[in-house]
Amino acid sequence: MTTLPAAVPAAPRTGRLARLWRGRAEDRPWARPALLGLLVATALLHLWNLSASGYANSFYSAAVQAGSQSWKAFFFGSLDAANAITVDKPPAALWPMALSVRLFGLGSWQILVPEALMGVGTVAVLHAAVRRRFSAGAALIAGAVLALTPVAALMFRFNNPDALLALLMTVAAYCVLRALERDRGAARWLVGAGVAFGVAFLAKTLQAFLILPPLALVYLACAPGGFGRRLGRLALGGLAVLVSAGWWVALVELWPASSRPYVGGSQNNSFLELTFGYNGLGRLNGDEVGSVGGGGRGGPGGAAENLPAGMEPFGRPGGGGGGWGETGIGRMFNESVGGQISWLLPAALILLVAGLVVTWRAPRTDTARSAFLVWGGSLLMTLAVFSFMAGIFHEYYTVALAPYLAALVGTGAAVLWEERTRWPASAALAVTVAMTAWWAWTLLGRTPDWLPWLRGTVLVAGAVAALGLLFAGRVDRRLGFGLAGLGLAAGLAGPFAYTLATVGSGHQGSIVTAGPAGGAAGGRGPGGGRSFEGGGMMPPFGRTPGGRGGQVPGGQLPGGRGQGGGTPAGAPPQGMPQGMPWGAARGERPGGGMGGLLDGARVGAEAKAALLADADAYTWVAAAVGAQNAAGYQLATEKPVMAIGGFNGSDPSPTLARFEQYVAEGRIHYFIASGGGMGGGSAITSWVESTFEKVTVDGATLYDLTRRK
Repeated sequence: MTTLPAAVPAAPRTGRLARLWRGRAEDRPWARPALLGLLVATALLHLWNLSASGYANSFYSAAVQAGSQSWKAFFFGSLDAANAITVDKPPAALWPMALSVRLFGLGSWQILVPEALMGVGTVAVLHAAVRRRFSAGAALIAGAVLALTPVAALMFRFNNPDALLALLMTVAAYCVLRALERDRGAARWLVGAGVAFGVAFLAKTLQAFLILPPLALVYLACAPGGFGRRLGRLALGGLAVLVSAGWWVALVELWPASSRPYVGGSQNNSFLELTFGYNGLGRLNGDEVGSVGGGGRGGPGGAAENLPAGMEPFGRPGGGGGGWGETGIGRMFNESVGGQISWLLPAALILLVAGLVVTWRAPRTDTARSAFLVWGGSLLMTLAVFSFMAGIFHEYYTVALAPYLAALVGTGAAVLWEERTRWPASAALAVTVAMTAWWAWTLLGRTPDWLPWLRGTVLVAGAVAALGLLFAGRVDRRLGFGLAGLGLAAGLAGPFAYTLATVGSGHQGSIVTAGPAGGAAGGRGPGGGRSFEGGGMMPPFGRTPGGRGGQVPGGQLPGGRGQGGGTPAGAPPQGMPQGMPWGAARGERPGGGMGGLLDGARVGAEAKAALLADADAYTWVAAAVGAQNAAGYQLATEKPVMAIGGFNGSDPSPTLARFEQYVAEGRIHYFIASGGGMGGGSAITSWVESTFEKVTVDGATLYDLTRRK
């Protein structure tokens, strides 16, 4: 099998610019310009309308703002510059954004442009990885598929850790592929892969290691050199993982707890507990102490114990699996997740099998087969974990699948195209195109009122292309290319349209989805908010009193941001009856989604002025239960706001005694009412309400901690 194109005479090259434009000597003249065009188009796609998302996820934006003002907050990933508590992840994903804000000031573009550039970088690295062994066409297809995957377009324009994670996982796969090419220099590339894994761990903990086992097995089985040498080099790569991730972990664990921020998301102020509990095994088995609704049901201090009266952990009524939706092999194709990632997932699985069949009799060290094993093993491992994990799961996690899926589509299509003169190969091409068109028709049918003409067009174009590709090896070459192009267009039309819908609107909050309204979880309102009608998951804080999910007015979570920002403080969600158990005490909340749990508060001018009055006299200008409640005020004032209890308000930090001490020392000015909270937050809220005077500013309820009743 030949997968490299025939060499062509290289054009004269007289300088760096000419070499940049022309590319490698063996490439066809169009290859490098096409790559540059792909990267420019990807950059434009990710930068278009970027500021519409504002601060995106205020939880991480607040930590970015803190890190831009305090190097200590930068190092630990603190939510505020006074270093009360950290985010519930390690801080590597925050560092590029914090440096950008430190250099250029606080703003939407300063926070989100680094994420967009990571998207361009991921496409570039994926192209380079595929191009090492396959044709320029295969690499371009892979890059285009990645750029046009809806969830990738979403997350490379958002400030969650998933953008950096996807980039580093692609870099790790590239390094392993380089190590598989030859014995000489393999150690260097495995160390590079280890460093990528280690830094990825510092972005999103154990998710970074999902693809490490399949990549290690592929290298051990398929790399050149003796078995002992291969094993030794893997050990060297493992050491690189340990060092590149462990230096930060060791410093945090050895640092005196009294002089560092509390580790958010943990119950014992330990990063190791956070890693192996809430962010580790808890994600798999659903036993996430401190989470809201997703687990921790049985343990003391768990979420279910601390939910306010009338609430219960959510999930699909009658569904199987965990509280975060049904688990199983169909999860990636369901109403909630399918439109995010699965457009070309059937094609990738078919092409993985086809690629392994074509390369089955190749020598042990064949790099084409190794590439299929690297990308296929990564896809299957991540797919299995996401499909069956019972803990917290959000649709946007699936961006991790996008590079592996895209690589398999590009490489598999290229291999079958080269083998198209054989009936099995041409039939596999036809089946792949037909299956992709049918699945796109199915996904588009979930939003029947959105671009209704596209659904039938994709199905007809795919059917015509599939029928023609049955005879791809027996028709004129130009006609064959035309049929292949038609099949590719039919396969990409659906995700391309979803991607355009994604970049055309802003996305804020903790739970965001790609695509048009109705494209995920039963619906999506302006700004990426989710509704939960029909088959969607219940709201992430409990069921309504009737025990069933309802359509959230406006297609968004209660209090979530729409086009005009958050719900006005002090008012119940529009259309919702008074007393609905959405976590806000007596309807008093400053506008964040789910009582501030899922999105930052909308802060009025008077409230901002109140917090800024004599701000330099206080360590924290305010405190609020839950990180998102605090984040909105911190981003508005650019002054430290204490997030009591971390993200969920359930972390035991600070204790009531410590909070009372801070107040006695005059270190906190205001307490922002945002609901009773869970765990220690509830006790602090009760103490504040019974001790200090209440004032209402811009509809928000504040307690002046310098004025007792």
